[in-house]
Amino acid sequence: MNDEKVLDISWGTILKIASAFVFIYFAYLVKDILIWIVFALVISVLADPAIDFLKRLRFPRVLSTILIYVLIFSIFGGLIYFIIPFFAFEIQQFTQLFPQYFEKIAPPLSGLGVEAFESMEVFTGTIEGWLMRASSNIFNAIAVIFGGIISTMTIFMLAIFLSIEEKGVDDIIALLSPKKYERIVLAIWKKSKLKVSKWFGMRLILSVFVGLLTFIACHILNVRYAVSFGLLVGISDIIPIIGPVFSGVVIILFCALESWVKALFIMIILVLIQQIEGSILTPILTKKVIGLPPALVLVALLIGGRLWGVLGAILAIPLLGLFYEFFKNFLREKKEAQAELQ
Repeated sequence: MNDEKVLDISWGTILKIASAFVFIYFAYLVKDILIWIVFALVISVLADPAIDFLKRLRFPRVLSTILIYVLIFSIFGGLIYFIIPFFAFEIQQFTQLFPQYFEKIAPPLSGLGVEAFESMEVFTGTIEGWLMRASSNIFNAIAVIFGGIISTMTIFMLAIFLSIEEKGVDDIIALLSPKKYERIVLAIWKKSKLKVSKWFGMRLILSVFVGLLTFIACHILNVRYAVSFGLLVGISDIIPIIGPVFSGVVIILFCALESWVKALFIMIILVLIQQIEGSILTPILTKKVIGLPPALVLVALLIGGRLWGVLGAILAIPLLGLFYEFFKNFLREKKEAQAELQ
């Protein structure tokens, strides 16, 4: 008699599988809302240390939360208000000087086979064609702009409510955790979000530092677009290794269009700034704080940018940091517990 293997699946198992498929399908339908919630959670986690600091000064939780978010909006609003006029002036200046730049860069680029740089007329025609294609769906463009504003407001409102609720996220994590791991998971979560908040704050400080020094150096050397270059270096500094290299190459190439001597000086200064940041400031400020692999940071930027633009790209880094730090510590705790049992 041949042995027959019978696959016995209970109705309970079928129900669980069906429920999982329904949950996945529902999550797909509301994926945009889930993304909003995730980014709101990241913002609330980053704001938590400052809110807790005000609480230690006897401020109520609600008032602490309002003060911190008002401060955040005020800082960003003030920066935009003061920077935009200079940035607009530099864009206007670039537009006026573009024919001169084109005469210098067109020959080598056309020699490499880039058809758009064969002549100013061809280049202008290419830009006009691109603008016509971009404006052909103007209603979609307007929807994207207003959708971005609405989603941003929604995300920050969700973040404020999450920050006001002191242990709301902790309670959800405790509820979703297995009972035997609940205490460990909560302890790791609190430790991880504190370290990620500190890391992100330090990255912002370092970005402001290198951006400001770049602006000062460009201003002293009378380099055009000093404000734009400072912004470029500050923003790209968030991406380890790749960001500073990319921004440095862009600035050096622009300076070389005016003077190779000026380009050499600015290259030396940019290298010195990066050395000060990497060898002195980063080890001091980010001591005992997480260190994310550059490849993972780049992946997080690409995914975050695809989901929610520039702000999504920036917020994806601390989100990755939360996952990375949480699972790293959780696996370490689990291994240590298993070693003790053996």
